[in-house]
Amino acid sequence: MINLDPEEIEILEAFDSDRLTRTANWQEELEQHKQIASATFAQNSTINISVSEKDLRSLQKRALAEGIPYPLFISSILHKFIEGKLVEIS
Repeated sequence: MINLDPEEIEILEAFDSDRLTRTANWQEELEQHKQIASATFAQNSTINISVSEKDLRSLQKRALAEGIPYPLFISSILHKFIEGKLVEIS
């Protein structure tokens, strides 16, 4: 089960109840968000780190559950940590 914050729950409920409508310039906004997402996860540098086999397997399993490649998952974790947005789940 994915833990959602209150804003995400509100958006999901609005979607489920068909209360969402498109803006007049939705195609432009979609393109802008695609560019932002691409820039956010663009690989600018490569690093080599050593992790335990157990941790690597755990990272790979979590990435698989998220539906993304594990290097991207690791990059995402690091980015969230740097931005102060990494949330610990139990």
